[in-house]
Amino acid sequence: MLEAAQTSRSQLNNQIVIGAEAILWEADIAKGYDRRINRLMKRAVDLALASAALILLALPMLLIALLIRLDSRGRAIFKQARVGRRGQQFTFYKFRTMRADNDDAGHRAYVAALITGDKEYGRDRQHKITDDARVTRIGRWLRLTSIDELMQLFNVVKGEMSLVGPRPPLPYEVELYNEHQRRRLLAKPGITGPWQVSGRTKVGFSEMIELDLKYIRRWSIWLDLAIIARTIPALVKTRGW
Repeated sequence: MLEAAQTSRSQLNNQIVIGAEAILWEADIAKGYDRRINRLMKRAVDLALASAALILLALPMLLIALLIRLDSRGRAIFKQARVGRRGQQFTFYKFRTMRADNDDAGHRAYVAALITGDKEYGRDRQHKITDDARVTRIGRWLRLTSIDELMQLFNVVKGEMSLVGPRPPLPYEVELYNEHQRRRLLAKPGITGPWQVSGRTKVGFSEMIELDLKYIRRWSIWLDLAIIARTIPALVKTRGW
């Protein structure tokens, strides 16, 4: 009985700590990321930069779509359900980099092992599958250069994503999140973010979570602009160009 009482007391203490931490989190978000003026500034920057980028890149994007269609069977644009801010799902756009008939069973197993800390993968392993046999020839190049992400500019214009923020997870990823990990959903997902400028696939899952949470708590428009400015050099360094 004594052990049961001690266990119960320990669980209660943990609940109190978690509850207090959640209150502090909400307070930080309310006075920073969630302030109306801050959300309006972020949206204005997103809309201006994304719209300008779509106008400048319209012709190259059309050529990329044509190359994808010539390289393999299927549509050039890949659509997928992703989880956005506060758990809202939306249709996510990318240039297709995989065969149209690919099976996601392998990715589901990989993600489950990664998030739950399976010893075969570990929490510090890369957050992307490398040497994926499902990827097409043009798809490898698109992924290498991150050009496949350009279609998400449309998600930004629609207001579903931001230029900067945590990467949008898949629904079956979110199902495996614990309470701490779910806090990354407090921010609107982004095309780039702290993960991309900190090593990308060299950053493990647990470290990615902490980078996202640190970004949300310390958010400012200047931080967004700094991350945007660091994104291209970070990609060049990561890819070894």
